[in-house]
Amino acid sequence: MIAQSGVSFVDQWLDSYWLVLIVKTLVVIGFFLVAPLGIGYMEHKVLAHMQARLGPMYAGRFHGWAQLLADGVKFIQKEDVIPAAADRWVFSLAPGVVLVPYIALFVVIPFSDEIFILNLDVGIFFVLAVTSVSVIGTLMAGWASANKFSLIGALRAAAQLIAYELPLVLAAAAVVMQAATLSMVGIVEAQQQYWFVVTQPIGFGIFVVAALAELTRPPFDMPVADSEIIFGALTEYTGLKFAFFLLAEYGGIVALSAVASVLYLGGYQPAPFLDAIPEPLWMAAKIGGLSFVIIWLRATYPRMREDQLQRISWLTLIPLALFQVLAVGFLKVAF
Repeated sequence: MIAQSGVSFVDQWLDSYWLVLIVKTLVVIGFFLVAPLGIGYMEHKVLAHMQARLGPMYAGRFHGWAQLLADGVKFIQKEDVIPAAADRWVFSLAPGVVLVPYIALFVVIPFSDEIFILNLDVGIFFVLAVTSVSVIGTLMAGWASANKFSLIGALRAAAQLIAYELPLVLAAAAVVMQAATLSMVGIVEAQQQYWFVVTQPIGFGIFVVAALAELTRPPFDMPVADSEIIFGALTEYTGLKFAFFLLAEYGGIVALSAVASVLYLGGYQPAPFLDAIPEPLWMAAKIGGLSFVIIWLRATYPRMREDQLQRISWLTLIPLALFQVLAVGFLKVAF
């Protein structure tokens, strides 16, 4: 069979609609279950070495490679406690509402011009739309817990997520203007001559900072900080439900690193003179590199105050993002 550029490899192999749907679903879920485990293990070991310690060493024997699997088994065995006054349905649905958007995001992430699930004409719009759904899950978790402190924590988290949605969207809009397409595959193909990080380094910085805040990762982890009275909206969660929130965090690291790679680092496009390396490996390396940076920042910067976080978004990132959009628009018209 001759490979067709721009057509998913699954569609090239299979003809049955339902079989294609099942295979694509299994591919996405399989990748989502494996990749976050790798990033979680990376965080354990990278933070350990940065802090002059070993990290996990026993689970799986070789350097604790099975530590995340052991943690998963532990969460499954823990008691599933639901507060007596909680809204049981909303309380139980909240982890899924937070988790599912990051799974859906991988539907449009291309690993080559053939290795993707769907090449939507509005791919980046789909990405930005589904990532914003996690805010609803956080609010559901805090409200349904029947704990006023959990509700306050959820409102703080929602305020943070909403504040950083705007710079994230504006940064992506500037890339779309330069690429002249909303398709994720199209954006990657538009970077054949040079990666957009060269022309939009400010936008790349804005996107990474906003992604950190969206994931509530240090130094923007105030809603779930250990120095707070409670663990934010997650205080009342135990067992497998709590594990879903953790999986959403690590899955979000992989997902937003993949989006940043597509928008600014050329996606699966190879670096000059390194065409021999397969495209999927390039994409995986860029995702891994950005994930490493996100973990590195956790070990480097202290936690910010809430007022500092809001000030950075509204007084720094959003004006810079608007300037970036105006500059790209002017250059597109002028040249």
